[in-house]
Amino acid sequence: MKMVKSLLLGTAAGLIAVGGAQAADLPVKAKAVEYVKICSLYGAGFYYIPGTDTCIKLGGYLRAEVALNAGGNYSAQYNGVFAANNRLTNYYSMRAREDLNIDTRTATEYGVVRTYFDAVFTWTTGNYGGTGSATGGTQYSGTIGLNAAGTGLTGSSGGAVNATDGGISGGALGVYYAFIQFAGFTLGKAVSQFDAPWINYPGNNFDQLVGGSGSTNGVVQATYTADFGQGVTAAFSVQDQTQFFTSNLWNTAGMSTTGVLGGAYGSNAIGGTRSPDIVGMVRVDQAWGLFQASVAAHDNHVGYYGATEVTGHPEDKWGWAVQLALQIKNIPTGAGDTINVSGVYTEGASRYNFQSLAATSYSMFGSSNAAYQSIGFAGVSDAVYAPGGGLELTKTYGFRGAYTHNWSPYWNTALYGAWAAVNYSGTVKGLICGSAAFATLTGACNPDFNIGQVGVITRWTPVKNLTFSADFTYSHLDQKYSGVITTGALTGVAKPAATYELKDQDTYSLLLRAQRNW
Repeated sequence: MKMVKSLLLGTAAGLIAVGGAQAADLPVKAKAVEYVKICSLYGAGFYYIPGTDTCIKLGGYLRAEVALNAGGNYSAQYNGVFAANNRLTNYYSMRAREDLNIDTRTATEYGVVRTYFDAVFTWTTGNYGGTGSATGGTQYSGTIGLNAAGTGLTGSSGGAVNATDGGISGGALGVYYAFIQFAGFTLGKAVSQFDAPWINYPGNNFDQLVGGSGSTNGVVQATYTADFGQGVTAAFSVQDQTQFFTSNLWNTAGMSTTGVLGGAYGSNAIGGTRSPDIVGMVRVDQAWGLFQASVAAHDNHVGYYGATEVTGHPEDKWGWAVQLALQIKNIPTGAGDTINVSGVYTEGASRYNFQSLAATSYSMFGSSNAAYQSIGFAGVSDAVYAPGGGLELTKTYGFRGAYTHNWSPYWNTALYGAWAAVNYSGTVKGLICGSAAFATLTGACNPDFNIGQVGVITRWTPVKNLTFSADFTYSHLDQKYSGVITTGALTGVAKPAATYELKDQDTYSLLLRAQRNW
């Protein structure tokens, strides 16, 4: 009997266990999985954002580079401690950068709605500038203040010390582009419509090429672009002039010898915003290449003659610029070879020639057989004035171009060059050369100048989207002064009170870069 009872209990327990296991294995309705779908409407790399009809593409690059005999932003040794040619000068500068861009597009009954965002995270080598202390103390560039122009760093003498990354070295975040495109309109921060399609880079990596416009970092704008078909487009734009399209507006009452030798002919007296720049562009873009004509109008608005508003002010004057650009493709020298050239003329709008990354002050030291050392200095402005007088607009003109040859699918080389000239009116020359800043000058006084640049770059792309490059650039500053000048100590660049010979100067730099696009 006990055996039968045990058997029945064991059987019941087994049935309960089997029943529980079967209940646990019953299917449960799972949540539907939303797979990311490829969006083929706008090219490779786009995907639909799940649950929407908007396509998105992520992209960017990582860059590592070292610049020899150059500034931190791959700027040539044109001013500050970089051009002092002494123990404060960097022999090299290093930089690492990550770029991220986000492109979204949605098809609508009005056409494609597009948004685009591009930001960079950068670390750059800084430098040390003099503090003016009797013991020769220096400070890292991140701890020295901006000068009045906001283009460099200032030592105790008022001379420029540095011009890297707006005076901020080390880690930094920057926003290049952030814009919306809809029904022919572009609203936000984008490349200027005045620029040629290659912006500052007809064939180079060198950042400071003169001879044309270039808004690599973008400019805030409102633009309407009309497409006439057959590759013909035209654009009308208003863009912010404040940061990237105003150079200097000098009040000669603020001139000093140390300032002049730093490339500044007075106090930079830029006033508040009154009008954006007005830009027009027409482009023909076809299989043979492209042709583009651009024009711009630029309002010059200064502060006051003196320290307060009761001193009065000059009236505004409009400047202007015109640029022609040409690209020739499919030339007989090889598949993919191109020629890019452009020329520009400006009056009261010098940034359309000396683009946003180019130097607008030059103060370069070298050797001399006639004095302690030699110096070549020059400055770029939109206009110059003196108390009681009106604005005198500055005229500039220049050109730049490049020829790129592909040796193979993996190697190419580009030869490039640029030249720009700055001419001041007779009135401005009288104001500058008649200033007490030139009281010790023995020789000819003429603030006009030219600058020429030539370079060669070779790129190797061993695998897709990974490129190694070497870019060599030579620059010549052709200044028009002669003789000698005596100055007090230029403590920001550790130069003593001495007599300096005025003469042309030369410099060169080499950039080695590795870049992975993704």
